[in-house]
Amino acid sequence: MTNGGATNPDPQEDADIGDPESLAFAEAAIDSPLTTAELCRVVGSRVRELRQALNMTMSSFATDAGISLGMLSKIEHGQSAPSLSTLARLAATAKVPVTALFRGLDEEHDLVIVRAGKGHEIHHDRGGPDRLYQDLGTLRGPNRIIEPMITTITEPGGAFPLYQHPGVEFLHVLEGSMHYGYGGKAYLLNTGDTMQIHGEVAHGPVELVELPVRFISIKVYPASESRGAVGG
Repeated sequence: MTNGGATNPDPQEDADIGDPESLAFAEAAIDSPLTTAELCRVVGSRVRELRQALNMTMSSFATDAGISLGMLSKIEHGQSAPSLSTLARLAATAKVPVTALFRGLDEEHDLVIVRAGKGHEIHHDRGGPDRLYQDLGTLRGPNRIIEPMITTITEPGGAFPLYQHPGVEFLHVLEGSMHYGYGGKAYLLNTGDTMQIHGEVAHGPVELVELPVRFISIKVYPASESRGAVGG
């Protein structure tokens, strides 16, 4: 097979966008609200990006994929709907899975909305009716990277545990005031104050000044770490 003169092993395998039988790949490969022409343009753009990332000419890429140079040109310019077998050859030549040719098209994106007062309530040994810990949800995945929580303390008394966890933490006092311990010292935090700390350093409320105290804390873990301690 010579560059520029290669023939498609299956002349009927790919056709122009106007041929409805050649468009089955769009419906079979992805459930998309895009028009077929738009889908072809996006897939063609992905093929071109992957080819260029390998520093391959269109001629050499087409030869390795076993299609004609003219067909590759049509695909990259969104003028042809490749069959699934052609998509497989293109993906193999680009050294990516077939799904990579559709990446970015209607991918599922996680979204978590927790309505006011509907956070998941967390209970632990040092909790009680005067201490409410509400988890504000998390995106799916093997590890929890961000842990948002609202803590509400309505009554004085009792010991407060200190927490340690990987990553960093951000606090914002929504109501009340307290002395917040961090690394052997205590810092006064009033309504509206914020604090950013390293999670590995022992931290937590040590003295309540004005009740009720309500604050939001957001732990950000290293990507390789799983969920750490509850509270904070």
